[in-house]
Amino acid sequence: MRLTDHDLKQFSQEYLASLAPEQLLHLSKKMLDDLRDARDRLNQTPQNSSRSSGSYAPWQQTDSGDKKEPAEPAEEAPESEPKAEKEAAPRERSARPAAGDPKSNRKAGKQPGSKGKGRQVEMSITDEVVHRLTECTACGQPFGQQAPFQATTGLYVLDIERNEHGLHVSHIKHLYGESACPCGHVTQTKPGSCPDEPGWTVALTEWHLVGPTLAALIICLSLRLRLSRPRIREFLQDWLGISLSVDCINQCLTEGGRAVAPVEDQLVAEIQQSELLHADETGWKESGRTVWLWVLRSVTVTLYIIGRRSWEVIANIMEQFGGWLMSDGYGQYRHYGKRLRCLAHLIRKARGLAESCHPAAAEFGQIVLQTMAQVIEGIYLARGDPTLDLTERFTVELAQLQAACEQHRDHAHEKTRQLAREFLNDWTAIWQVLAYPHLPITNNVAEQALRHWVIARKISHGTRTAEGSRAYTLLASVIDTCRQRGILPWPYIAQVIAERRQGKVAPHIPQAVA
Repeated sequence: MRLTDHDLKQFSQEYLASLAPEQLLHLSKKMLDDLRDARDRLNQTPQNSSRSSGSYAPWQQTDSGDKKEPAEPAEEAPESEPKAEKEAAPRERSARPAAGDPKSNRKAGKQPGSKGKGRQVEMSITDEVVHRLTECTACGQPFGQQAPFQATTGLYVLDIERNEHGLHVSHIKHLYGESACPCGHVTQTKPGSCPDEPGWTVALTEWHLVGPTLAALIICLSLRLRLSRPRIREFLQDWLGISLSVDCINQCLTEGGRAVAPVEDQLVAEIQQSELLHADETGWKESGRTVWLWVLRSVTVTLYIIGRRSWEVIANIMEQFGGWLMSDGYGQYRHYGKRLRCLAHLIRKARGLAESCHPAAAEFGQIVLQTMAQVIEGIYLARGDPTLDLTERFTVELAQLQAACEQHRDHAHEKTRQLAREFLNDWTAIWQVLAYPHLPITNNVAEQALRHWVIARKISHGTRTAEGSRAYTLLASVIDTCRQRGILPWPYIAQVIAERRQGKVAPHIPQAVA
């Protein structure tokens, strides 16, 4: 904008009347340009800009997703309580300082004398499992069925089983103990566990109240259905009669992320062997600070990473990748040479210029739109007739467009200047598709992959810790990769958790179902 808020606050009718004609004309030109820019921003829609389809209020959207004239604001709902009561509530809350407040003498956490809460197991035992070895660990002599077994410890495990009638909740008592061998050696059993791994603070062990399948259900409710921890707790209690704390639910999610962590190496290896990769990134919140959620999607693999908006986040993966990379116009992607550009992004920006109030911007936008329409029509023709040489066919049109971009690369209108330079900087990547018309022309695959997680971010406001972000992206990668391959992710995740709790190697994700 040419005029700032500080400038506008100083303008008045008296000031404008005091200006000479040439001064008033000079100011009017600035105001006209600012008004045109404001109108252009006001008229932006998901069809002519990079705005997302969910960026408008519900009453500003239609079934087709196009933004129409803003509807009249809905009438306010009647107040559910008297105004005096609503005003009194904040005063009552503020009268009692919260725990941890610098002005409060109360310490954070449970207060002395308050009623404590512990886990209550009210569900009846559905089965009992005795864990005993079949042979002596010292001499190898097998134990008979009548060999004495002394239970020394045990635990209860809540889990669910799927059958033709739905879900069945199990509450199994597991017993571990000792068996004495005639050789004098005492063999002992205990719950399995995974050794400590760098970067993780959560334990991965069979000594857990929640069984593998129930943990997979919790992961499904959180990541796929986007429920908060308290809502998951409510669902389990109301529908399955399972009482878990919010902290236990959160531990299951982090533990699930640690369990599937080794699978990431398999996903990276398959991405590096792919011929085409779609990449995109979107903002994310981690403990209130802004980071970025990256997605790398091939035909059979989807990989998510949370980190900085820098090429270094995916540099190690891309070093061993030799295929085509489809991306938008973010400058960091220029580190990779064999690149394709999403034409949909360019078309939306050109449509925004064509609808601009600035005559020069509108003219340049029309030139871009006409050229893009001709090229896209030629691409679809070439896909049906591989003998067509599109590079030679559009030599004149591309030369004219390049000349227009050179002409407007230093234009006074910001959006015009930016689009012209974007074409010039990515010229080769944009028109690679003319030589390889079978390749995609949009990055919709990556954008659609991110859409679910963008909605989750709006609901949850992101993650709170680096470990939580790591677990989140690992689980999201496994879930989406399984769905790409036509595999139900939850039995696989339950299997991985069960194997890893015993200290075994995580099984690979099966290949796509034919």
